[in-house]
Order: sequence, then C-alpha cells, then structure tokens
Amino acid sequence: MKDLVIAFCLIITSNVCLAQSRLDFYHIKSIHTAFPDSGRRSGHPYDGVLYSSEEHYSDNHVLIIVPHNFHTDTKVDLIFWFHGWNNNIDSAVVRFGLTRQFEESGINAVLVLAETTKDAPDSYGGKLEQPDTFRKLIQDVLNKLYEEKIVKKNCTSGNVILAGHSGAYRVIAHILQNGNVPVKEVLLFDALYAETDQFMQWLSADSDHRFINLYTDHGGTLDESQGMLRQIRDLNLSAKSVNEADLTPDIVGGNRILIIHSLHGHNDIIQRPDNFKLFLGGSPFLGK
Repeated sequence: MKDLVIAFCLIITSNVCLAQSRLDFYHIKSIHTAFPDSGRRSGHPYDGVLYSSEEHYSDNHVLIIVPHNFHTDTKVDLIFWFHGWNNNIDSAVVRFGLTRQFEESGINAVLVLAETTKDAPDSYGGKLEQPDTFRKLIQDVLNKLYEEKIVKKNCTSGNVILAGHSGAYRVIAHILQNGNVPVKEVLLFDALYAETDQFMQWLSADSDHRFINLYTDHGGTLDESQGMLRQIRDLNLSAKSVNEADLTPDIVGGNRILIIHSLHGHNDIIQRPDNFKLFLGGSPFLGK
C-alpha cells in the first residue's frame, strides 16, 4: 500500500511540474534502448525474488526533454541520464528533480532518459552494452526532434554528456567502450561501483574528456572512488579532490577531473543540494 501511495504522489507531482514547466516533453519508443534483450529473456533473480521480463525488461520508451527556447543550427548537445536500481525514467525525473534542475540551469541542450531496467535491482544495460546501439539511439532521438520541427533534417549530435545515479555506472561504462559516439563528459552520482578500468581508459584517451565523480560514505562507492583517484594521480593526470561542502561553480568549471566526497545520503546527492544543475552549469561543452 505504501508503494502505491508513493507512486500516486509521484504521478501527481509530475503532472503539476510538467504543467508549470518551460520545457517540452516527448515520449518515443526505440528498438535501440536496453530492452527487450536476450540477456533477460527469462527475467532476473535477485535476493530470492524473480523480476520478470514482462514487467521489468520490456519497456523501450525514451523521454526527450527540450527547453521552450531551444535553438540550434546544425548540432544538438545531448545530455543522457541513466537511472539506477528500482527506478524508471518517469519516476527519476521527479524523484531527483532532474527536469527542474535542467530548466533552471538554462542550458541550451536536450535532456534524454532512455529506459533501462525498470523498477528492479539490476545494473545490466541490455542492448545498450552492445556495439553501435547507442549511436542508433541518438539517431532515433534526432529523428523525433526533426519530426517535431525542433531541428533541421541534417542536424547531428554535438557534445554528448552521460550522467547517471547508482547502478547506472555499468551502462555508462559500456557506452564509452561500445557506443561508437564521442562522449565529452561523464557525471557519476554515487555510482562508481565497478568498471573503473573503462572509465580510466576513456579519461586517458583524450585530454578534453571531463569526469565528475560524486561519492558518499555509505553508498558503497567510497573504496572504488578513492582507488580511482590514486590511479589518476599515478598517471599524473590533473585532478581535484574536494568535499562537497567546499564545492563552488569555479571549482566545477575549472577542473577536468573532479572527485567529490559528500556527507549526504545516496539518494540525496542529486538535488540536496542541486548538484545536477551545478555540474551542467559548469560544463564547458554546454551553452545557454
């Protein structure tokens, strides 16, 4: 009963926010999202519970969010957000204040949420872990923008930023490796549980690549985050380690690699305080 009440409140809150927003929202279906996928054809067992394919691994919706005043000529900057465990694309935008922060940032870009594992404890990225799927997903997004007369037919993707919370680390890491799309920046919100080698390889490949990792004491990412910081320093890469309480826009904008320690809870660090907004505003790849 409690879950139903929470879900109802999220729906009501979402409808109110969308009605008052200066953003346009589009839902599409794409065969180039995570699921359906053969890797979860029979569902997925976790902690004694079987999460069925039909309920948790069959949704291929994509949520596309565009500012009313969005403008472009030939390229579209794209921010992809991937949610973590026990969430979905519609609950995540409300629960973590993503649309509000995106709107308040004033960024001239498009925010995209592609469904992955829906309302289940699983980090598997399905087809998005496979070569070229992410590139095709971007094309599906561009096709929808053209259909809505938001961009011209020859418009292509510009700067691409990948952001995510918690279990999103896996799909982000595989996109960096297999997506066949240049990614300029990665934002991890208490999400560095594994795949550190893939993030390090991407960071070392281009001196323009930006990486922000926000971790907590009790979210399960502390050891991996501190270990990655040691690897970064061993390679003599310039990086800033800072406490969240000392974070400023100048620090965000002035460092290519930023490792941030937060005293907040695992589910609080995205919008308490508004770190998503802060990171978008500090990105050199996003304009207004």
